[in-house]
Amino acid sequence: MERGIYRALPVIRVFLFILGYSWMLMLPSPQLGRGIYIDENALQPGQVNTYWSWDDVHSADVYLGHLEQLRDQNASSVEKSSFVRSVFSELGIPAATQGYSFKTGTMTLDGINTYGVLSAPRTSGTEAIVIAASWISLTAGPNLRGIATVLSLAAYLKRYSLWAKDIIFIVGDGYMDGMQAWLGAYHGLDQSNLDAEPIKLHSGVIWTALAIDYPGHSFSHLGIFYEGLNGRLPNQDLMNSFHIISTHTGGVPVVVYDHVEEQMDSIISRWLPQLFSRQAYIKEYARRARNVIRHVRYQALGRASGVHGLFHRFRVDAITVFAVPATGPHGFHALGRVIESTLRTMNNLLERLHASFFFYVLTGPGTFLKIGQYLPSAVIVSVAMMFGGLRVWVDAGWVKQQWSSEKVNHGPAGKAPKWKTRRRNVIIPLVVMLATHVVGGITFFVVTNSWFLTRTDKTTYLPIIPLSLIVFSILSALLTSDQPTNSQHDEPSPAPLSSLLKAFNLCLASTVISITSVLNFSLAASLAILLGIPLSVSSPTIGLTSKMAKAMSYFMLLLPIWWTLLATPMSQSIWDWQVWGVWFAPFVCIVYLPLVLQATVVCMLDP
Repeated sequence: MERGIYRALPVIRVFLFILGYSWMLMLPSPQLGRGIYIDENALQPGQVNTYWSWDDVHSADVYLGHLEQLRDQNASSVEKSSFVRSVFSELGIPAATQGYSFKTGTMTLDGINTYGVLSAPRTSGTEAIVIAASWISLTAGPNLRGIATVLSLAAYLKRYSLWAKDIIFIVGDGYMDGMQAWLGAYHGLDQSNLDAEPIKLHSGVIWTALAIDYPGHSFSHLGIFYEGLNGRLPNQDLMNSFHIISTHTGGVPVVVYDHVEEQMDSIISRWLPQLFSRQAYIKEYARRARNVIRHVRYQALGRASGVHGLFHRFRVDAITVFAVPATGPHGFHALGRVIESTLRTMNNLLERLHASFFFYVLTGPGTFLKIGQYLPSAVIVSVAMMFGGLRVWVDAGWVKQQWSSEKVNHGPAGKAPKWKTRRRNVIIPLVVMLATHVVGGITFFVVTNSWFLTRTDKTTYLPIIPLSLIVFSILSALLTSDQPTNSQHDEPSPAPLSSLLKAFNLCLASTVISITSVLNFSLAASLAILLGIPLSVSSPTIGLTSKMAKAMSYFMLLLPIWWTLLATPMSQSIWDWQVWGVWFAPFVCIVYLPLVLQATVVCMLDP
């Protein structure tokens, strides 16, 4: 039976690859997933009366007028923070400001945050809820209406004594940098490149947070942005509660991100034949695929999709409520009712959100995939790679005994050749693998060095690193090509380096994908797509031309790295690492790059 499994292993591996990649393609299918539901009974979303009225809408309009004057006057951070602080003080809410300064390899970013704390009248204030807005929207425009909503909510919520938790109102300078400085100071987190003033007003442990992003004049839908740094996600009960409240209390439809269905339908009708564009299944698949692809992009790169993403590493469940710009029909009135009811729901919590899912993929505003429905797709590909590596390892330990001419003449007639074991020297392939990771570390040091980042013409250096890596692969192959052979005639020569290096390369890549799939599924799926088949088909080659052709094909896998790390303006990935602590840049340099280099060295070796 074992021999039969071994012989069928190539077929099994092909089947696993097809199954894994097909599973990934089926993730947006309407036949997968299920509808959202509430796990935490204490939330009771949409079960309260809301009292947000048109008087509060008028208050928001007044605040908006003052904010627009500050914008038209090109007011400084000091002037803007002073205005917000004065509003909180007039409302009787203790308020303070916090100055901060980020220093990176290319620039210094300064700003002033403003915050106020509404103490809970019914408890000791050991827990808190955050309502936040930044001066800059995720659309890169001003978020004046979002700030006006926060100020009017502060005036409205101050009138009621039903709150069991402190409410912290935060207006962060910039987009995400202000909130990063405030959260770090609030939780006592030291950051080497951040100089921030200490927090003067403290509250309790923050359980939940809402970030309001309202860039337009009015809106048609409310979008949910939920991805945090390095693939973290909030508890799903928070989003599910918001969806129920917005739909039933506020009468506002909810979408994932800013993906309005009508826009997607028009795209489908333009790109697909009429026969397919009218199919309900295809339309629904395309809508879900758009959501899944955007989620994968955020999560694989480790970037937060909004200000809320900075809260997750402090175990705070948070989302960004995005008012999708449109000519109507909703405005301050609908948004205020939805936020009020959501705050009342969060106020009901007796403990942190824990009952619902932390690992999921939102395929639509009302549907999601559980971890058991998407995780196997990447794991199956990693299993196929592991089987491939183990097979190469086993094959490297055996060699078919070749009969000499003397033995053929005097030996038994018709005797079949024997299989004999041979030594597998693991030191050299391990040294090569270590060298590739050292090269990855050096690459990361170079691209994050202040000298390199300050070069305005750094795109001219794009060919240098790929050419250096090609030279490294050639030198590695030349230095390891002459392997020791045994002087005894009957003793087989050691296993070839190419087989051992490929076996270790496949097993390491499989292990990385399997472990990463639990921490960051989108990154693991991206690795499975990019590395699964290319690493499996790597093989030694005869002839310099063939070797160089294979090496260049493998370096095509590195093109996304060079574009991400070098060609984008100010290298967003390096900025994410230096300011937010996103792992993507070091991961691709120290993990992904060495894996590709190891496969390249295999191709540069002789059989």
